[in-house]
Formats: sequence, structure tokens, C-alpha cells
Amino acid sequence: MASNSALPIDAAPRDQPARRRAWSPLHFREQPFFEDKNRAFWILQSSGWVGYFFLRTLSNIGNANEWSMELWSYALHNAMLTAAGFSMTLLMASAFRRLIRMKPVYTWVGAIMLVVIAAAGFSAIETWSFATFVDADFRPEGLRFLGAILLTVSLLIAWAALYFSINYFLLLEAQSGRLERLESQASNAQLAMLRYQLNPHFLFNTLNSISTLVLLKQTDRANAMLSRLSSFLRYTLVNESTGMVTIAQEIETLKLYLEIETMRFEERLRPHFHIEQSVSRAHVPSLLLQPLIENAIKYAVTPQEEGADISIEIRREVDRVMITVCDTGPGPDAQTSRSLSTGVGLANIRDRLAQAYGDNHRFETSTDSTGGFRVFIEIPYQIETEEPK
Repeated sequence: MASNSALPIDAAPRDQPARRRAWSPLHFREQPFFEDKNRAFWILQSSGWVGYFFLRTLSNIGNANEWSMELWSYALHNAMLTAAGFSMTLLMASAFRRLIRMKPVYTWVGAIMLVVIAAAGFSAIETWSFATFVDADFRPEGLRFLGAILLTVSLLIAWAALYFSINYFLLLEAQSGRLERLESQASNAQLAMLRYQLNPHFLFNTLNSISTLVLLKQTDRANAMLSRLSSFLRYTLVNESTGMVTIAQEIETLKLYLEIETMRFEERLRPHFHIEQSVSRAHVPSLLLQPLIENAIKYAVTPQEEGADISIEIRREVDRVMITVCDTGPGPDAQTSRSLSTGVGLANIRDRLAQAYGDNHRFETSTDSTGGFRVFIEIPYQIETEEPK
């Protein structure tokens, strides 16, 4: 495997970092057990076989009294078996590291063959050790011999099952982590694509207005609009890589955009902001509100000689952020065609909210009988938390 996270637990990564953190008991407790797979393997291997030695020794205490043999004879016998088992399972682990990367059929056939061979060798060592240290006349036969073989096979099967279970779990965990990262990258790419869709849409309208001012020989106003456009684009590029900004930043960007539009509509465009201080740090997708204001200008301010009021209200309710954008546009007939519009603005916002929050959001539009269009957005209250030092 190319990734260290997919290596067997007894395999040390090839690209170990040159510098390691200084060890401390606190760091040891905080470190995930399988973060260092080589360390985890040796801890499990050593503690498992030490436990095997003590359990066998305790179980032989009764036999030592019955046979009138010294307990140290059993201890030597058990020490021999423990050393043999420890060494054999190390060899098995070395082979399993290669088998685990093969096709499943080769993995399981090879593992079974290794367990059988190791069990035969372990049983032979056990027979020799018992005859050497405990009873020189011992000759295993019948059920006693079969029981010893089955016990040895069961022990090695359990060891192999634990080895493969842990490694397949770590492999699945690593693949799950990679899948989450890929999904996050795909979601960010989709958000970026939707965000970039706004730029040419907005630039076309603004540059068209500047072109009109130039044709009318209103160069001062055209220069002022170009200056504001430059400030707006510079500000939006600051958040190009993140895609998420605070509401305070979003409102500042929105005000830069409104300064540009005010050059076109002057007193016909009347924006009103009602922003609670408690939501200023909340995060939203960048340029989320700009298409709503652009939509309101297009359908409410432009067609009316007296212009329109546009209200932006943002408040917090517990762990939710409520955003309302409404205008005093024309009557219901015009608003119906507006709400059914398939233009870039509203469709883009729906897609961006779906990408950013999934089903954990609300996006609603409504009209008044006397005119006016209202957009309501509800999203989770999220702020950027500082990473612990």
C-alpha cells in the first residue's frame, strides 16, 4: 500500500519522519493506540504471549502437585512453548504482510496452510519440551494427542484471526478517511464552481453599466464605478481559497457591491441593514447574499420609477442563523414570473446551500399581495474554532 495508514500493524512506515516528538506519559495517553502500528503490534504480541505463559503456568499448578513434580519444570516447559509461539507468530506475521495484499483466495488459502504448518511445528516442540522438562516417559497418543493438536490449532487460528481483523479494520478506517477527504474535496470543488459562476454574471451587468456611462460621456461616474468594482473584486479574492466567510465579511462585501449599484440608481436604490451583533462571526458561503440583492435590483428597483427598498435582516435563534432579504417590488403578476425564474441567482444559491449544508438548511421564497418579494434562509450557526496549541 502506498499509504502508511494501510500498512499491517507490525510494519513500520518506510518514510519515518526524521524528527519525533519527545515522549511523555501524557502524550502516550493521548496518542491513538494504532497511530504507531509498529508499536501497537509489539505491545499486543508481547502482552499476549506473556499472558499465555502465566495462564499455562497457573493451570499447571494442580498437575505439579498430582505428579509430584517441581513447578519449575512446568515453568521451563511453558517458557519454551511461549518462546516457540512468539517466534512462530513473528514468522507468520512476516508472511501475512505479503498475503494480505494478495487476492482474497490466495490470502485465505495461504493463511490456512501457514496455520497448519505452524501448528504441526508447535505441537512437535510441545511434545519434545514436555518429555524433556516434565516427563521423560511421556508419549502423546489417542485423544490426548488429538486434544493437544486441536488446542494448538485453535490458539494459532485465534492469533491469525486477530491479526487479520485488526489490519482489515485499519484498512477500512483508512479507506473511509480517504473517502471522506475525497467527498470533502468534491464538495469544495462544486462550491467553488458555483461561486465562480457568479463572477461573470455579475461582471457582465456591471461592465455593461460602465459602458453605458462611457457612452453618455459620464467619465467621472464611470471611473468611480470602476474604482468600486476594483475594490469589490479585490475583497472577494481574499476569500477565494476558503469559500466560507463570516457574516461581517459578507456584509462588508455586500456594501461594496451596493456602492457600485448606487452609482447607477442613486436614490432609487434604498438598502436597509438589520444585523444582530451575535451573528457577525457566523460563517456562510462567500457571496451568498449578493445574488439576492442583484435579483432584487433587477426585479424591484429597475422596473419602478420610484425604485424600491431592499431590507437585509440577519438574526440568531439558538444554534440557527435566520437570513431574510425582501424588497418592495411591483405587484403579484410580476413577482410570480420572478419567483419562477430559472436565472443564475436563485438557482445558484439553492445549489450552494445544498452543497454546504445538505438537508440542514431552509430556503424559501414568497410574495406579498401588495407586491414585494421575500427570500428566507435558515442555516446552522457555525463559527471557526481555534486549534489547540
